[in-house]
Amino acid sequence: MAYWLVKSEPFKYSWDQFEKDKETVWEGVRNYAARNNLQAMKKGDEVLYYHSNEGLEVVGIAKVSKEAYQDPSTDDKAWVVVNLKPFKKIKNPVSLNTIKADKRLANMDIVRLGRLSVGKVSDEEWEIVMEHGGMKKK
Repeated sequence: MAYWLVKSEPFKYSWDQFEKDKETVWEGVRNYAARNNLQAMKKGDEVLYYHSNEGLEVVGIAKVSKEAYQDPSTDDKAWVVVNLKPFKKIKNPVSLNTIKADKRLANMDIVRLGRLSVGKVSDEEWEIVMEHGGMKKK
């Protein structure tokens, strides 16, 4: 299993709305690096759900429920989507400041590539974020 992070502005699509919807199509990605990350996602992979622009914190964990397929919002075959389902709310949301302050997370995509909307998360980074979020270790 691999780990990922996706960003959503809460005023556009919040974690609470995501939980109400029970599943969503992660669409509209128009960055090649983010697209490549979507293409690499496998069903069952776990995904940190991050509120960007407002809140600036990891608020939940989603799971990939359907692997990459053509983005229905465009005819351009270069762009793909995945389906995500909410899995768990983070007990203690993990702020960007907390992530940046932890030297063990200095190489995390959200720190190094701040504008990237879909990033990779290593096993070690995942465990550290879970620790900060008050979630049990695996």
